[in-house]
Amino acid sequence: MVRIISMASSIRPSLSSLSFSGSSRLGLSLHSSNSSRRLGFLHLGSSVSQLQCSGLKTSKLFRGEGTSISVCAAGNMAQASTDSSQEKALEWIKKDKRRMLHVVYRVGDLDRTIKFYTECLGMKLLRKRDVPEEKYTNAFLGYGPEDSHFVIELTYNYGIDKYDIGTAFGHFGIAVEDVTKTVDLIKAKGGTVTREPGPVKGGKTVIAFIEDPDGYKFELLERGPTPEPLCQVMLRVGDLDRSIEFYEKAFGMALLRKRDNPEYKYTIAMMGYGPEDTNTVLELTYNYGVTEYDKGNAYAQIAIGTDDVYKTAEAIKLFGGVVTREPGPLPGINTKITACLDPDGWKSIQVSTVEQPFKTMFSNLKCSKNLI
Repeated sequence: MVRIISMASSIRPSLSSLSFSGSSRLGLSLHSSNSSRRLGFLHLGSSVSQLQCSGLKTSKLFRGEGTSISVCAAGNMAQASTDSSQEKALEWIKKDKRRMLHVVYRVGDLDRTIKFYTECLGMKLLRKRDVPEEKYTNAFLGYGPEDSHFVIELTYNYGIDKYDIGTAFGHFGIAVEDVTKTVDLIKAKGGTVTREPGPVKGGKTVIAFIEDPDGYKFELLERGPTPEPLCQVMLRVGDLDRSIEFYEKAFGMALLRKRDNPEYKYTIAMMGYGPEDTNTVLELTYNYGVTEYDKGNAYAQIAIGTDDVYKTAEAIKLFGGVVTREPGPLPGINTKITACLDPDGWKSIQVSTVEQPFKTMFSNLKCSKNLI
């Protein structure tokens, strides 16, 4: 059903479910010489630079005892500093070795889902861990080791058998050599087929759509052997150009292709760290006129490997993301992480580690069922 060819090993590990909280704001205060007055600045460069100074030699933003600030001068300096910071961030991002590690989502019956993924989709159960003190269980599944393949992390929270997938999450993509045979197998196992095998609209690739027991959709794409059968994560966004710019600059992804389909009123953009036929990619979908979606509570996040979470967090802030967990090490291990939201509120974590045996990396990590 799914044929896998060997893939070079990467040192980027997978990371288990984590609970993060908090946010970060950047503030700058300027004081007069008598320290009696304070002027708070938030995003000085972006706001001040928009003020107009036509006809004025100087515009006094603040005047104290022997102290004054020119709005235009301050704005120009702040903008120059921001531009310089962004240029340095982009240079570093181009050199950073990044890879999509895993995707996390919640299911209502872990054993049922494991059975479906292994018997119908050909995945392997890589590991399973129960955390009774936190009342949840994780299972990692995929088509190869976590340190070299994109994998799925399923989370079962004790006593919760149903989640709302919402309208924002789209589907996962799996490359198979024969879509029709795979669909026949899924039907024989009692699976749900929502789109029979056939050419994609406007193209030649044979595809089909199925649903797992929790209602998550999977697109089956007919392809030859690939090192990364779990090949797509599709998410819907409200402003495609904004999202493309963010993922290019903040996450260092490449725009692999963009396709508009006016007949069906949507546009897609494929983003990733390598070609679609050998790497997992992010498929961003914009439906004409739709700017907001319901994300539900089922889908959680993706994890991305990076060389430096501190520099990654700064880049995320510079290019419009919200850092929800400041970068730093996890207790007891060498793994460092940061967490963020993209402009549409999609969650991700960025992970960097020192080289060490992968399975021991998370052996002492205490996780929570409440993901970021």
